[in-house]
This record gives sequence, structure tokens and C-alpha cells, in this order.
Amino acid sequence: MIHLPKSHEGCTKPTAHDSASAPIPVLMPEAPLGVALIGTGFMGKCHAMAWRNVATVFGGAHPRLEILCDTPIDKAEAFGAQFGFARATSDWQATVRDARVDVVSITAPNGLHRPMAEAAIAAGKHVWLEKPMALTLADARAMADLAAQHPGQMTILGYNYLRSPAFQAARAMIGAGAIGTPRAFRGVYDEDYSADPDLPWSWRMTHEAGGLGALGDLGCHLVSHMIALMGPVAELTAMTQIAIPERPSPDGPRPVENEDSAIALLRFASGAHGTFATSRVAHGRKCRLQWEVQGSEGTLVFDQENMNELWVHRMGEAGFTRHLTGPSQPDFAPFCPAPGHNFGFNEQKVIEARDLLAAIAGGANAGPDFASGLEIERVIHAMAASGGTRVKLGAEL
Repeated sequence: MIHLPKSHEGCTKPTAHDSASAPIPVLMPEAPLGVALIGTGFMGKCHAMAWRNVATVFGGAHPRLEILCDTPIDKAEAFGAQFGFARATSDWQATVRDARVDVVSITAPNGLHRPMAEAAIAAGKHVWLEKPMALTLADARAMADLAAQHPGQMTILGYNYLRSPAFQAARAMIGAGAIGTPRAFRGVYDEDYSADPDLPWSWRMTHEAGGLGALGDLGCHLVSHMIALMGPVAELTAMTQIAIPERPSPDGPRPVENEDSAIALLRFASGAHGTFATSRVAHGRKCRLQWEVQGSEGTLVFDQENMNELWVHRMGEAGFTRHLTGPSQPDFAPFCPAPGHNFGFNEQKVIEARDLLAAIAGGANAGPDFASGLEIERVIHAMAASGGTRVKLGAEL
């Protein structure tokens, strides 16, 4: 049984606390590994913070921050100094070939994911790649095939929400049968970063540079949770929508090519069914990665906007119980010994860096690696291609 600090619905403080337990030892590299980071945006900074903190939190050798790569070079130099990297460059090809680099973090625009990742693998490097994996399903297949040919080089994709202690606890509870047999999944991931019709057109809204829209930016995260909790998707029927067909640009209105939202009905290989929805134009929603799993003996509910709470109902109880994150949940204790003291977005990235380092050191790869990432890509591209017709996931798209 998973023991969690909990309070009854409506309470603000837990009524029972865990005692902080010693962190489970994790296999980590004994020698420092050289890191190159490509990209300095939101996720680039997240990767930099993760690399700087991973050994502090989990032990092992501190990574060497070797190269920061971005364009133009003055930007790379400024962020390289801020992030603590030894060198800066605007040449990503030279970066992935550099002899002092062992691991390449790729946080560049979507259209560069495949060439950068493949070049890094060809140069003998381990790869930490932000999602989505690629622009197209064909690209993702090629990347997975190449990674399979280099089994000694670890790959991991940036599905950081899988590292939430509350999510990990929920997954463990389902695996242990705490809510019986999972029967249904209800999931949604909505944000409003594109809800303003006056938001300028960008590369993210094109197939050539951005790939999929809401499915590739948001929906893939929901799919990663869905597969981890429910198992493989067998078939689906989906529809997509471009809610704002044109965006302003200096050259006049330009068309939006990829979806603003998507909805789907699903059947899992287990026989369970599910619903799925995602939108980048949902006014008021900031990070509504929200799901519930209904089982034969209970229900679990989670919302990333309240990521330090997991709501649990077991058959026979009057209602739901609110469980606060704490050191009894996976990966919480190395950061904080006290329950209810709240976990954050960037801590998830530190765990992700730990998982990659552990795999490099010879431990199991917690993933998603490129092989399991391909399965996520199959689902979101099936949704994009469905057009309201049933798609069986075993069939080639």
C-alpha cells in the first residue's frame, strides 16, 4: 500500500504526517560527465538548473557544464556565463562533436530536434531531448531506429510531468491494485497562451517548423500520462480544430496551419476506454493537465495546477480524500523532509536529469527513451490524422 500524508476534503492541513525516510540509493556516474546545452529559452534554463542541481540533490559526481550553444553568439556568451558553462558557441554541429562532451541537452525549436539528436547520437553522445520528439511520425521512427542501433547511448525525452511525486504515487497505486482494475480515463490539458487572436503569427503555427500544434505542445504530455497509467492505446477517433485561422504578422495576416485544439475517444489494449481533450486557446487555463482514472474499486484524480495534491476515493468511503505530497512519495524526500511543503516544476526536471544519469551509469532507463517516445508520437499523429474516423494504432499511418 502507498502511504501518503492526507487531509479530508476541504481541509487545508494534513491530519497525518509521514516521517521522512532515507532516499533510496540511485546508481549514478562516478566520474563527472561533460554536458552541452543547446538552447537558452524556457526549457534551456530548466535544463541548466537541473544539471547544476542534480548531484546536490541525488549525489554522484557533479556534471561538467562544458558548452552552451545558441544564436547569435553574443546571446550564447551571455547565457553561458549566467548558466555557468565553461564555453559558448553558435555552432551546434561542432557542439555535438566536441570531445569533452558526453551528454547533449537539446531544447531547440521543434524542426531541429531530428538533425540535432541524430548528429549527437552519431557522435557517440547521450541525448536529453525536449518534446515533441519530432515534426513528423516518419522523423520519430527514424530517430528511434537510429537510437536502437546505439544501445550504449542513452536517450530520454522531456516529459517532466511524469516525474511529479504525486503522479508517481498514483501510478504505483494503480500498479498495486489500490483502485482495482482501471476501467476509464478522463483527461484534459488546456492552456491559453494562444487564446488572444492578436497574438502574432510564429513558426510554432506551421507544419514545416512546428509540426503539430496543441497535440505536439500539450497533448503529448497528456498522452505520456495516459499510457503510463492505462497502458497502450488500441484505437481512437479524434477531431481537431483551428479556432483562429489567421494571425497578424509584419507582412499581413498569415495562416495558422496546425491545430489549436483536439478531442478524442479512446480504447486501450486492456479494454478500458477514455476521453482526451487539449487546447492552446482555452481562456483562463494556465496548465490544466488534469485527469482521473476510474477503477473497479476506486478513483484517482490529479490536476497539475495543484500538483501537490492527489485525490483518492476508495470503494465504501463517503467521498474523496486529499493527499498532500510528502517524503513517502517517490523522489520527494531528497528535496525536502517535510510533507506538504510543496514540489515544483523545476524539481521535476532535476529528477529527469537524475534518471538519465542513472541510465548512463548502468541502471534501468526510466524513459521515455526514443523507443517509448515513438509510441507517444504514434498516438498524437493518429489523432491528427483521424478526422473523425476510427484509427487502429497497430496500422501504419
